[in-house]
Amino acid sequence: MSTFGSPGALPTTKPTPPQRGSFPLDHDGECKHVMTTYLNCIKKVKGVNEDQCRQLAKSYLSCRMERNLMAKDDFKNLGFKEDPKPASSQNDSSEQGVKGELRW
Repeated sequence: MSTFGSPGALPTTKPTPPQRGSFPLDHDGECKHVMTTYLNCIKKVKGVNEDQCRQLAKSYLSCRMERNLMAKDDFKNLGFKEDPKPASSQNDSSEQGVKGELRW
């Protein structure tokens, strides 16, 4: 005979919050132009992690941070490397080594 109630005790799952916290959606489209440019870049390179697309992702996140759509954070904490330091114009020849040479 069948019952019309619940089939018994079902296992309950406890929801877990996101790692970086919650943030409001961009309902007003304040950063939509940057987002669409980023998505077009990803389509153009077929999902490959190109530097151009990474810079667009960084600008999208900075747009969201500037408009308080997400908490301000360092980009290194968001998965971006530090910007490479420009090479110094004065290369000291004594610092240049020979291939295979051990330096102490």
